[in-house]
Amino acid sequence: MTRRDQLLVSISSTIADYRQNEIPSITPEHVERWVNQFNPPIQGPILEEINHVLGNTYCNRQDVERFLQGLALNANLTDGNPAQFWKHCGILNIQSAGSSQKQMLQIFDTILQANFGYSVQQCTPSSGNFVYIDDGVFSGLRVRQDIIQWVENDAPANATLHVIVIALHLGGEWYANQGISKAAVDCNKSLDVHWWRLVSVEDRKAYIVDSDVLRPRVIPNDEISTPYVEMLTNVGYPPTARPGNSIGKAKLFSSPEGRDLLEREFLHAGLHIRQICPNLPEVCRPLGFHGLRTLGFGSLIVTYRNCPNACPLAFWVGDPWYPLFPRRTNTETVLSGFSSPWSQRI
Repeated sequence: MTRRDQLLVSISSTIADYRQNEIPSITPEHVERWVNQFNPPIQGPILEEINHVLGNTYCNRQDVERFLQGLALNANLTDGNPAQFWKHCGILNIQSAGSSQKQMLQIFDTILQANFGYSVQQCTPSSGNFVYIDDGVFSGLRVRQDIIQWVENDAPANATLHVIVIALHLGGEWYANQGISKAAVDCNKSLDVHWWRLVSVEDRKAYIVDSDVLRPRVIPNDEISTPYVEMLTNVGYPPTARPGNSIGKAKLFSSPEGRDLLEREFLHAGLHIRQICPNLPEVCRPLGFHGLRTLGFGSLIVTYRNCPNACPLAFWVGDPWYPLFPRRTNTETVLSGFSSPWSQRI
């Protein structure tokens, strides 16, 4: 078996449960079809680095179940009495878009029943403790909007809120906290917020040197990159190059050279995708969905249930591009019949 074949097998094995039973099985042939869209000389290096990165950033279902099981029994979270804590905790089902929260709650429901003999529906918020569970916080906009509406409409005057996510991008945490805190003050409510995560990702602009997302160290000057960079510059948002040569705080990348490779090639691929998919909205930036005028969000976190649009376009955009992670949009759903007594917007 060649090194290329080994990498194709390794990558497909790492992401084997991605949208399992929803899309065709992930195979080495699927990974090869994706990487063949890049120039031949860099296909091998891309496979090497992606194999390393996905080993650190892909969260399979077993990872998620283990994380939630650990939190269900966590003494610090549950004040040393998990059975009592969850029984009298309000488990929120208030996500305004998508199905990620419902899927996470289904897993947590199974964990509660296995450990304590009662379901999410049997948990009542008599203790003042509440939990918001989701798969990830990226920009922080969704969790901010959901919780602000809950604070304004349904939260008691005094409450403790635990936000539990698989991946927490620190810029999104900051943005969400700012809005939630202001909403609580405006509503004359006391809300103590705690964040629990499986993975922390540094994406704050002030910490770009140690960032864990795609932030190119060199802004390319070539025929495909220059027009986009000039457009951003002309509207007052020139891209900021990442100084230094760090592989990031979380050490997701194998080396500075491997990181540079992905940043450069995914930027080029994203710009190419924008050309061949002219109906993509402006906010679908080359390195991932972002409301701000940048090169893109640049996250590399993917879970078994979906690929965030904050990841580079090269990961998830389809037709005529071939995606490594075919993405389910918020308008699609694979769920039925799951609800929580503490849901306001299903």
